[in-house]
Amino acid sequence: MSLELTDVTLTYPDGGGRLTALDAVSLEVPAGRMTAVIGPSGSGKSSLLAVAATLITPDHGRVVIDGTDTTGLSRAELTALRRTTIGTVFQQPNLLPSLTAAEQLQVMAHLDGRSPRKAAARARELLAAVGLEGQADRRPHQLSGGQRQRINIARALMNEPAVLLVDEPTSALDHERGAAVLDLLTTLTHQRATATVLVTHDRSHLEAVDETAEVRDGRLGTPLPV
Repeated sequence: MSLELTDVTLTYPDGGGRLTALDAVSLEVPAGRMTAVIGPSGSGKSSLLAVAATLITPDHGRVVIDGTDTTGLSRAELTALRRTTIGTVFQQPNLLPSLTAAEQLQVMAHLDGRSPRKAAARARELLAAVGLEGQADRRPHQLSGGQRQRINIARALMNEPAVLLVDEPTSALDHERGAAVLDLLTTLTHQRATATVLVTHDRSHLEAVDETAEVRDGRLGTPLPV
């Protein structure tokens, strides 16, 4: 399994007590599969994604990323793991306005110490994979919302992650563009063998994913095939 959460419990301070955000959550996502985690606002979806991204350490339970048990890893080791093994597609693309589409991707490789030549080639390959091979020199203001989200996806794949975490990727898109983005994510998941978790409250495009699991009040149901 490329992503495995086992019996994960996460609580936050709440006045004089503790608020349970995740309650004994277990989830396994193998390479090349996409699981959609659905549920209403405040149900625990964002907390689950943050724990899977190793941004928050749970009170209890294990998080295993591509065979690495993250329990007990130092902050520096977790940072290195995120940089090399986890790709994140944010709800908003947050592209740098001064950079071209290709440069948005190359920055990720630069942070990982890769050679500029290899980074440029990798950026061109990924832009082609998301259907933007002709847009490499355009800046964010010259692109549509759907195109910016495709760059967001390509950027998350730049360092060849084993795990891809996707946060509400269609929230700012209309129905047609949202469906296209979900289809693209599913295709890339299968082609590039990432273990992908999609967090969303939008149930309208779930036929594109491999399985769904619903979270309510911090408890995650059994993932079911679509």
